Amino acid sequence: MNASINTAMGAREWLMLIILSILWGGSFFFVGVAVSELPPFTIVTFRVGLAAIALWTVIFALKMPVPTTIKAWRALLAMGILNNVIPFTLIVWGQIYIPSGLASILNATTPLFGVVVATLFLSDEKATLLKALGVIVGFFGVVLMFGLPDDNQNLLAQLAILGATLSYAFAGVFGRRFKTMAINPIVTAAGQVTGATFLLFPITYAIEGMPSLPTISNETWASLVALALLSTAVAYILYFKILERAGATNLLLVTLLVPVSAILLGALFLDEKLDVPHFMGMAFIAIGLSAIDGRLWRKLSNKNRQKTTPS
Repeated sequence: MNASINTAMGAREWLMLIILSILWGGSFFFVGVAVSELPPFTIVTFRVGLAAIALWTVIFALKMPVPTTIKAWRALLAMGILNNVIPFTLIVWGQIYIPSGLASILNATTPLFGVVVATLFLSDEKATLLKALGVIVGFFGVVLMFGLPDDNQNLLAQLAILGATLSYAFAGVFGRRFKTMAINPIVTAAGQVTGATFLLFPITYAIEGMPSLPTISNETWASLVALALLSTAVAYILYFKILERAGATNLLLVTLLVPVSAILLGALFLDEKLDVPHFMGMAFIAIGLSAIDGRLWRKLSNKNRQKTTPS
């Protein structure tokens, strides 16, 4: 389907993945603030629309080349649907009925779907036993940090979040094609959120109407701006850079790191307490990520093989 790429994760890719997890970890908080005043489609439209304005400002300021073919823009529009319109709407709607912590747990299933989808559609990202075990161990760590959801949580809202993660998995695989198109990650991010904005605006207007701007509180405006600029514009520049360098499966590992970022940010800025399950969960996530990366485990395996090989 796409050209083969080097899917190994170096120090730079891991650093970008951690920064991306912090930016996306904050998005659950920002949505949690905005959803108390605004309906879901309005929040998502503001998010992608403001992000598009910011990204195009950067592109025009730096005089970056913009794709001119119908094929490229059709791909960007499809990416906007898979990576923005479907998952953003489902997650925001879901967070009306379930807490952000549970939404973060469900969002962490993305690598599970990602491994399956990548195995089906990408010849150079086939699942291995070690990678599959790593995803399962990492997800167990996420559940350990937050605990199992209560039985009375809204099932439809949970299914909505899971639908969003499946859409993210397909987006990660579909987005591989932008490397062969030689489109700058900033331009790819801008094209994606622009396509999403054009699709969402008429839908939002038809379903929810125009919001009353003067009645929106300063806290909600601040959350919308942070959601658009940090958790969308900057985040998707990193997203496409990681996708270009390390592949779809590695990229989707960010959803295992997002809950860790959310927990640590809460401890640093909201005086939330870190308990033993949090540290145990982070340890399991670290083990899972190392298994998916594979290098440490291959080194240990080679050392053991050398010790058992007769001289």
